[in-house]
Amino acid sequence: MNFLEVYSEAGMIGVVGALLVYVVYSMNKRGTTQAEDLKDLKTENRGQSETLENMESMVIKLINRWNKSDDKLDRKFDSLTKEINDLDNQVSEIKGIISRLNGKH
Repeated sequence: MNFLEVYSEAGMIGVVGALLVYVVYSMNKRGTTQAEDLKDLKTENRGQSETLENMESMVIKLINRWNKSDDKLDRKFDSLTKEINDLDNQVSEIKGIISRLNGKH
């Protein structure tokens, strides 16, 4: 019986040792795979960041272009309003002259 106890105990230690070696090996393999995946993600993230920066730059340029366009439109509107006011004053003067010529005050 003494031999069976020693053999079963040594066998169990061997099994536990083999399982421990397998766990360490699989964890190392998984860690290597994860490191490679993280490296790939880092590269992909860098590309996405550059794309976002380029898009941000384009959007800012587009907004600036719209602002300049709005400024030009505002100046044209102000100029047109001034011309209309001038024409209104001239029409008022002409109406006044015509009413005086017709004898109306």
